[in-house]
Amino acid sequence: MQATNRLDLTFAALADPTRRAILARLATGEATVTELAEPFEMSQPAISKHLKVLERAGLVSVDVDAQRRPRKLEPKRLEEAVDWIERYRRIFEQNYQRLDALLEELQPQPSRRKRTRR
Repeated sequence: MQATNRLDLTFAALADPTRRAILARLATGEATVTELAEPFEMSQPAISKHLKVLERAGLVSVDVDAQRRPRKLEPKRLEEAVDWIERYRRIFEQNYQRLDALLEELQPQPSRRKRTRR
């Protein structure tokens, strides 16, 4: 899969608050679908659909532990998204620094007239 497609899937998955909450929960450790569904007022099938989106994006993976199928966070895809955002953050930072320098140059200079005594 191309990097652009991976980023599309990652940002589409991150666009939903429930999926972001699931990722936040998985950041503390692996969990089953039942454990992930507990804080939400939605059915396990609905949580499973969110997990499929996260898995398709490569943000979550499934382990097999006897009868359990715990999900765990895959940080590599998040790192790719952070790297992409960081690239643009640096560009904006440079633009703001140039704007600050320009605004500083445009500031009126204090007058240097000599005062005369009366």
